[in-house]
Amino acid sequence: MRKQIAFIYPGQGSQTVGMGESFLEDDKSRQFFDSADQVLGMELSKLMLEGPQEELTLTYHAQPALLTVSSMITERLIRAGVRPDYTAGHSLGEYSALVASNVLEFPKAVEVVHKRGLFMNEAVPAGEGAMAAILGMAADKLEEVTDDATNSAGVVQLANLNCPGQIVISGTKAGVEKACELAKERGAKRAIPLDVSGPFHSELMRAASHDLAKVLSDSFLLNAKVPVVTNFKAEPETNATQLQDMLIHQLYSPVLWEQSVRKMIELGVTTFVEVGPGKVLSGLVKKIDRSVKVIPVYDLESFEKAVEELTT
Repeated sequence: MRKQIAFIYPGQGSQTVGMGESFLEDDKSRQFFDSADQVLGMELSKLMLEGPQEELTLTYHAQPALLTVSSMITERLIRAGVRPDYTAGHSLGEYSALVASNVLEFPKAVEVVHKRGLFMNEAVPAGEGAMAAILGMAADKLEEVTDDATNSAGVVQLANLNCPGQIVISGTKAGVEKACELAKERGAKRAIPLDVSGPFHSELMRAASHDLAKVLSDSFLLNAKVPVVTNFKAEPETNATQLQDMLIHQLYSPVLWEQSVRKMIELGVTTFVEVGPGKVLSGLVKKIDRSVKVIPVYDLESFEKAVEELTT
């Protein structure tokens, strides 16, 4: 039986100045950078290649930048004969998965994620929301913590179920601080505040989801040629209408990453190719199941290694 391959795509936090640069001698690859600049009417490629990092990290820059690099590397992999059986992405990465699965065309996806970043940035004024990673606590126990913190201090909820022992919470600054305090009292190993610009994947993003819904309804989504395992349900989906609906829910609902990886393994995936900057998802997959193969592809050297391994 042929090995099943999943392409998985990183989300915000993986952006770095210079990402994708080693691919740009190839004309087709460079077109992704040029297309993003043209669609957005700004020199996003200059920001990606030269920085500064603080500017690249702004939500509405990081989102189209990561999508551009991930989509560019996907095209190179497919051109080299490496094709996925499933795709999935962590939060923003889900849009890269949709491009890979032919649900959204790349230029439209760049426009959508740029607007998504702006909506998320506007939904909650800077400093009012927060996120934190809680290590060493089970989801059911942590949910009791966030419920208690919500009742006493302010809205906070589970945001990213990343891997065993690592869950991110999100909400109001006061709610997250209270939840961190309670989690440590109740046995969590660590509570680490995250350097993010907003309370992503929490109820506080619901306002942004209404704006996103309008943008998505004006975009032409196609049925997926390759099933996308969604953040919202951790199930494979190909129907365009369902995928659109899940993108809206995803904005204020938890990212079920651990469940998504387990589902792909259950479906027969033996190799996960992390497509895009960094190795964050590769690390998470290994923590979920050490028996699967994980191949990060982030520059020309890692791309060539991956192609050799997956096509021979």
